[in-house]
Amino acid sequence: MQSILLGVDRLNAFIGKLFSWCIVILMLAICYEVFRRYVLRDPTTWAYDVSLMLYGTLFMMAGAYTLSRNGHVRGDFLYRKWRPTTQARTDLVLYFLFYFPGILALIYAGWGYFQLSYMLNEHSSFSPDGPVIWPFKAIIPFVGVMMLLQGVVEVVRCLICIRDGDWPQRLHDVEEMEKIILDEAAAKAEQQSRQEATLTAIERDATTRGSL
Repeated sequence: MQSILLGVDRLNAFIGKLFSWCIVILMLAICYEVFRRYVLRDPTTWAYDVSLMLYGTLFMMAGAYTLSRNGHVRGDFLYRKWRPTTQARTDLVLYFLFYFPGILALIYAGWGYFQLSYMLNEHSSFSPDGPVIWPFKAIIPFVGVMMLLQGVVEVVRCLICIRDGDWPQRLHDVEEMEKIILDEAAAKAEQQSRQEATLTAIERDATTRGSL
């Protein structure tokens, strides 16, 4: 079971990291637009549309990857203090109460948007030579399916945690700098506490021997 869960994690990680290159393409497109606009005095007609679609693609395609790493924003000032089984039970209820209905609605509505856009060969209306946007809208139902798949994986993790009393292993490849700093500070504090305890024990032992 764990190999299946991690396999879905790796799939969504591959997709997320693949589409993360959109940020490079976006940067090049914006730099080219700035050069054309302010140096050549000949701005493009497609830069706004391309930047909007690239950013939207980057944002959406990273959703399942972020969920696989438990990286979405969470108001966890109470949650993080709970036992793993309590966290898992809470997550399980919230997944079925909010997550899956929202994701199913996204797939249903997204497919309708894509289908209509494809049938009309829809072009962007923000510029005279607007690019076709049905490939961009096709991302919506695709992302919904991947988020649904990752959601099923997270539900299985909740059930395993409820059964075993601890969260199963998940893949980790990126950590926030704040978390790294806090972990290093905690490790230093623990090391210092051990050193102080050792020194105290040595001093106590020396005092006991001296009194004898």
